Amino acid sequence: MLKIIKRSGNGSFLAVLKVFGDIPSAGMMSFPKQGVTLALDFPNKGAESEKLFRQLDSIVAEANGRIYCAKDARMPKALFESGYPELENFLKFRDKGISSALSRRLLGE
Repeated sequence: MLKIIKRSGNGSFLAVLKVFGDIPSAGMMSFPKQGVTLALDFPNKGAESEKLFRQLDSIVAEANGRIYCAKDARMPKALFESGYPELENFLKFRDKGISSALSRRLLGE
């Protein structure tokens, strides 16, 4: 990821690296799972940023990773669905009368 970011000429003004242990999360849509997470914040440069993000999304998907929903502003629907295996179970309990920009973008409602 860092090599791709460097090659792109973009830089993150914030970087946080965390290691999560092997304790399973109780929540159906909890973000933490065993492994390493890298949080990066980039300025929005439109198409240039989208190109970089598509490359980074590919790495996340290949690693069976996920993007943290609470910090997301543009995650592709397919990456959301593959990253959160309990999504179908969660949807059974979701109140469709409550909506957000994130739910409209990722769930179409």
